[in-house]
Amino acid sequence: MSHEATLSHPSGIHGVMVEFDTPEELLAACHEAHAAGYRKMDAYTPIPVEGLAEAIGFKHNKVALCVLIGGICGVVGGLGLLEWITVIAYPHNVGARPLNSWPAYIPITFECMILLASLTALVSMLAMNGLPRPYHSVFNVPAFQRASVDRFFLCIESSDPKFEQADTLRFLETLGGREVNVVPE
Repeated sequence: MSHEATLSHPSGIHGVMVEFDTPEELLAACHEAHAAGYRKMDAYTPIPVEGLAEAIGFKHNKVALCVLIGGICGVVGGLGLLEWITVIAYPHNVGARPLNSWPAYIPITFECMILLASLTALVSMLAMNGLPRPYHSVFNVPAFQRASVDRFFLCIESSDPKFEQADTLRFLETLGGREVNVVPE
């Protein structure tokens, strides 16, 4: 690693955070930061803010695709299980009906699909969000306690390719926030 790369990504620094009073200020700051070329940033709010995910450049994750795959596996597994039970393992001919009567499979197959899809949704959501995470570096900033009450925060992470601590501090100070803090690791 070069000396220049070491300076641009200081060890022990998670990023730089700015605090705002209103969601509108935060949203405007996120648009400005994204327009300035910052891509590794996160916003913290006590309430949902419409348009915030798009403003920080959030990309949709693959949870929906995982749920679809889980549902399809549930359908295939349910049909396969019922076919195996009624045709191979325990064939029972009642009234000369066929052993593999698919209309009788519909309720159990539906339930298997719902079960696997919902479990896949839970597991993939937790995995893709990096949860459970009992500790995060932003908790080191004393003012961050207000993030769940009435303050709005924007944090530009040190892993951002454009991150230079001094330049990023100056940039965040120009956004008109209440306070700018360096977030220790």
